[in-house]
Amino acid sequence: MNKIQTLNNISSVGLQKLPREDYEVASEMTNPDAILVRSAKMHELEIGDNLKAVGRAGAGVNNIPLDKMSDKGVVVFNAPGANANAVKELVISSMLLASRNICQAWAYVNSLPLNNLKTAVEDGKKNYAGSELPGKTLGIVGLGAIGVQIANAASMLGMKVIGFDPSITIKSAWMLSADVKQAQSVDELFSQSDFVSFHVPLVEGTKNLLNEARIALLLEGATILNFARDGIIDEDALISALEAGKVKYYVTDFPIDGKKDHDRVIALPHLGASTAEAEDNCAIMVANQIKDYLENGNILNSVNFPEVKMPRTRGSRLAIAHKNIPNMVGQISTILADENVNIIDMLNKSRDEVAYTLVDIEGGVSDAVVNNLKQVEGILMVRAL
Repeated sequence: MNKIQTLNNISSVGLQKLPREDYEVASEMTNPDAILVRSAKMHELEIGDNLKAVGRAGAGVNNIPLDKMSDKGVVVFNAPGANANAVKELVISSMLLASRNICQAWAYVNSLPLNNLKTAVEDGKKNYAGSELPGKTLGIVGLGAIGVQIANAASMLGMKVIGFDPSITIKSAWMLSADVKQAQSVDELFSQSDFVSFHVPLVEGTKNLLNEARIALLLEGATILNFARDGIIDEDALISALEAGKVKYYVTDFPIDGKKDHDRVIALPHLGASTAEAEDNCAIMVANQIKDYLENGNILNSVNFPEVKMPRTRGSRLAIAHKNIPNMVGQISTILADENVNIIDMLNKSRDEVAYTLVDIEGGVSDAVVNNLKQVEGILMVRAL
């Protein structure tokens, strides 16, 4: 029986992918085999020796201590693209909010006295005249699953779209509309865009990606949209640009302490993936990935281990997480040979400082084999499946 701990409310549609005859799922649990999480902070969480996997029902993993997990051989999964449509819709609607001054116009109407309302509305509407999206240029920083959907939708609305992503995958490139143009640098993108939308993770290289120097490159009256992560934008510099009129609006899913009431900040309460459909999709994806890993050792959509998928053959399977150092496969093969174990199939992949090996063998896996493998320096986790 596999024990799954949930640190947040995980969609029941996803949890149904873990059959109750094989999985025990609960929020309170000691030493689980896997953890399912959304936004709960795990950095101070005590990691049990039995933990094999963490599934993030979403894309970002800033709330998970990846280095600690990798050191223990714990595979961390996420659900890229499962919430892409939800974020796409919010970004498109936010461009409309900004271009048509909808939030400010709404606040104006709500502030009017009830007497003579019709006249007051007509008198005030001229202050909230906006502009239309067709013909405007949207610059997208980051062309993953979300960025690609936004680019394609904006292009269909008649916008010019330019994108920058030096690490774009072949899969994303295939899905991207041919009308989307490539920027050679993020600076080039900023200098050509009426709207800039960010869709990158928060890492050292993206911290304050939009800073004072780059704000100076923006077109006059540009709108900045941040539905990626807090910390990607130097918000002090951006507020100064809003007050100077350089930037028209800042639309963010991460409200700023002391600045949310600025009349040109549209702050939302982290609504990016907050739809029933997105929560279901994320939970289904991550539950299926956890299930396949626990039962078959396959890894898909991990943020700290390589992708490894091998069809099951007859016999038994060993799943081995280890450091990416020389002669690991050789030592594994030698131990199996010393125990007269015949290898049917083997697959080894590496990612940065870690690696992962699947081995299908004839017959069962003895305790001696598992124990001998665990003694090898550099082996992080060994499972017999």
